[in-house]
Amino acid sequence: MRRELDLFGPDAGRSARDTLAARSGAPLAARMRPRAIGEFLGQPALVGEGAALRELIERDRVPSLILWGPPGCGKTTLAGIIARRTGAWFEPFSAVTEGIGRVRELIEQAAERRQATEQDTILFVDEIHRFNKSQQDAFLPHVEAGTITLIGATTENPSFEVVGPLLSRTRVFVLEPLGSDTVADLSRRALEDRERGLGERALQIEEEALARLAQSADGDARRALNALETASHLVEDGETIALHHIESALQRRFARYDKSGEEHYNLISALHKAVRGSDADGALYWLARMLDGGEDPMYIARRLVRMAVEDIGLADPAALQVAVAARDAFHFLGSPEGDLALAEACTYLAAAPKSNRLYRGFGAAMRAARETPAEAVPLHIRNAPTRLMQDLGYGAGYRYDPEWEEGVAPQTYLPESLSGHRFYEPGKTGVEPDLAGRLARARALRAAAGSPGEQDPGGTNG
Repeated sequence: MRRELDLFGPDAGRSARDTLAARSGAPLAARMRPRAIGEFLGQPALVGEGAALRELIERDRVPSLILWGPPGCGKTTLAGIIARRTGAWFEPFSAVTEGIGRVRELIEQAAERRQATEQDTILFVDEIHRFNKSQQDAFLPHVEAGTITLIGATTENPSFEVVGPLLSRTRVFVLEPLGSDTVADLSRRALEDRERGLGERALQIEEEALARLAQSADGDARRALNALETASHLVEDGETIALHHIESALQRRFARYDKSGEEHYNLISALHKAVRGSDADGALYWLARMLDGGEDPMYIARRLVRMAVEDIGLADPAALQVAVAARDAFHFLGSPEGDLALAEACTYLAAAPKSNRLYRGFGAAMRAARETPAEAVPLHIRNAPTRLMQDLGYGAGYRYDPEWEEGVAPQTYLPESLSGHRFYEPGKTGVEPDLAGRLARARALRAAAGSPGEQDPGGTNG
C-alpha cells in the first residue's frame, strides 16, 4: 500500500481539480513548489543529472538524511518530491508545532505498519534543530532498527544542532542559497505559469526590476516569490511590473543573522581574517554586517582587542590602545554614534603592520612553564624579606639594572635548565626591528663578563 500525499495542500485523495481549487488561495510561493525532480531549479550538485541525491530519489532508495541549508533554498520542496516518488508511507512533521509525544505515536504506527504490511515509513521532521539533544535521542533506536527513515531539515549547522549519534546514522546534504539567475528563472516561471502562477494575468516585468528582485532575495526563493506576488497586486492585468513596484514590495531587507548560531561564528571569523589580511574594506563590510544583524557591539569590541594583541602585537603597540579606546568610546556613546569608534579601530587594525611573534612567544613560554613547573627561581632574583631568607642566600648577588651602564646588568633571569632560551623573536614589520635591536643589545650586556654577586666598576649592587 502506498500513501500518495500532497505535502503542501489537501490530501491527494481529492481530484486534481479539487486540489488545484484548494490551492488557489495559497501564497504564490506554495503554489509554485516543484512537484517533480525535473521542475526543481538550483542545487545541481545534489539534484542535477547523475547527482547522488537525485539518483537516490529516482531509485526510491532514500536513506535517513539531514537537509541543511538557508531558508528558501529547497529543503521542504525536496521533501515533497520524495513524498511523491517514494513507495514508503510519508509522514510530515514540524518540530515547531508538534512535540516529542507525537513523534512516539508516529514511530509506534510505523512499527505496526511495517509488521502488518511490510511498508516502510519516512518521517520528515522540518526544523529538526528545534528539538533539544535529549529529544533527538528518541530517534536513535528507531533509525538504527530501520523502523523509520528519518529526513530532517534544518537551517542550522548540524555539527552544532544535531546530536553526534544521530549524525553518524544519517547522511548530510548541504543546500546552498539559490543564485540570482536561478531566482530570476523561478520568478519568470511564476509569471508565465497559467495553472499555478500568475500567467492568466499576462503580466510583464522590467529586466531591471527582475534583476533587483533576484539580487534582493538573498538566495531565498520564498522571499522572491512573496515579493513578486505583492508587486503583482500593485498593477492591473496585462501591465508591466516596474522597479518601483518591486522596491515597494521588498521593503527593508533584514539580515539573516543568529547571534548564537553558525552565522555568528562565520562573520566574526570573516572580520578577524580581513583585519589579519590588512583588508580594511573587507573588515568594514563584515563589521557592518555584524552590527546590522544585531550583534552585541561590546562582543565586537572585545574581539578587536584580541586582534590587536594576537595579530599585531608589538609590531604596533598603539593598536591595543586604539582598540581599548574604541571599546571605551562605544561604552560612553552607545549606538549608533559609538559604532564609528569601532569602525575606526577596525580600520586602524587592518592597516597596522602585522606580527604574531608575541602571540607565538607567549605560547612557547606557556608550554615551557607547563613542562617545567618545578624549576626553582634562581637565588639571586628571589625576594628576601626576612633575615633567614637572606642567610639562605635569597637575593644574594642581585644587580640592580637601572644603576648599570645602559640599564642592563650582566645576570640571568631564567632557570638554569632554560638558560639562553628565546621565546620572543621580533619580526621585521612595524617597530619590531627596533625592538629586535634593543633586545639583542640587552642580551649582549647580560652575557658580559661577571656573575651575580661580583661588583662591577660601572655600577653598584641594588
